[in-house]
Amino acid sequence: MEESTILTVRNLKTFFYTNKRCNRAVNGVSFEVKKGRTLCIVGESGCGKSVTASSIMQLLPKLSRIEDGEIIYHSEEGDIRIDRLKRNGRRMRSLRGADIAMIFQDPMTALNPVYTVGLQIGENLMYHTALSRREIRRRTVASLGEMGIPLPAQRAKEYPHQFSGGMRQRAMIAMAMACDPKILIADEPTTALDVTIQAQIFSLMDRLRTDHETAIILITHDMGVVTELADDVVVMYMGNIVEGGTVDDVLRSPAHPYTQALLRSIPILGRGKNQEIEPIRGSTPDPYDRPKGCQFMPRCDYANDRCRLMPDETTVGPTHRVRCWHTAEVAVHG
Repeated sequence: MEESTILTVRNLKTFFYTNKRCNRAVNGVSFEVKKGRTLCIVGESGCGKSVTASSIMQLLPKLSRIEDGEIIYHSEEGDIRIDRLKRNGRRMRSLRGADIAMIFQDPMTALNPVYTVGLQIGENLMYHTALSRREIRRRTVASLGEMGIPLPAQRAKEYPHQFSGGMRQRAMIAMAMACDPKILIADEPTTALDVTIQAQIFSLMDRLRTDHETAIILITHDMGVVTELADDVVVMYMGNIVEGGTVDDVLRSPAHPYTQALLRSIPILGRGKNQEIEPIRGSTPDPYDRPKGCQFMPRCDYANDRCRLMPDETTVGPTHRVRCWHTAEVAVHG
């Protein structure tokens, strides 16, 4: 483990159980998160991105559990095995919000509609710090101001329905950042926001990373966002990481057919309206009836009989790893 690594996820398996059936939502995921760097987890809906985040936060639903693997938080006091902590035990609650914070996908459902925004931000400070009520109020107003919310003292007394979508998301970030966490997990933080507000939210997150050396795990399916913000990228498909590396490794020289297909499916600025955009053919398999071997095989242009066995992870560069039998062919056609 490098000195700058703050979170290690090793061979994580999180399964869901419904009607006597098992969905292997996360099936052997490994990655490291480093201080002051942004790791983007990319993939289509249903690939296991949000379940990975919920596993780190121990916010999984009742009919799911971590079956195998390790989630290690390298705190200043020593290593903490998050996967061994009780979901709502005292130790996990003390980490959640203070050391590891999360910005949820939909701020309207994540914020409680019957409490003021200021009270909800202050609750985090009240639980994790020994500040007086007056100091908590001052910090709450200051944190809303830092997020670029005008008239923060007045806004702190208002309710979530009185905030616009962008302001609610800023309030969520203020809540997440109230205790200066070491790790910030952002799950699609700009869904349903217009592009101007998106740019402001991402600029804000980038400033927090720079100022506080916060490690950020950003979950997204938007490759444009990855280009702008990521230092490191992992690409997920059907519960597996199929490719990982620095943003240059993955976006400039994709080594997996799925990463290549993702990049081909997005428009490129400046090429005009006549550019060809290739959608990824087919659709993701039923999670309860998965193909044998490589999960991407039914949609892959390179697939052959060899793909009936899941390939091991191989390295194609000092920081670049991939799980595919056809890496050399993908590189030629990249």
